Amino acid sequence: MTSDSNNETLDDVVKRLVAETGISEADALELIYLLGLNWSSLVREARVLKGQAKKD
Repeated sequence: MTSDSNNETLDDVVKRLVAETGISEADALELIYLLGLNWSSLVREARVLKGQAKKD
């Protein structure tokens, strides 16, 4: 699976999402499988997920 925008591999997208949002790799992979590779959607949902983790 690659990102259409700049030929990133799935691993690259996971690493970038983890680095930019602070979620786990497992959570990043789950979001990618649920949402696809739409970067803005991934970041939005990762931030929501991270915010929920802080409340627990």
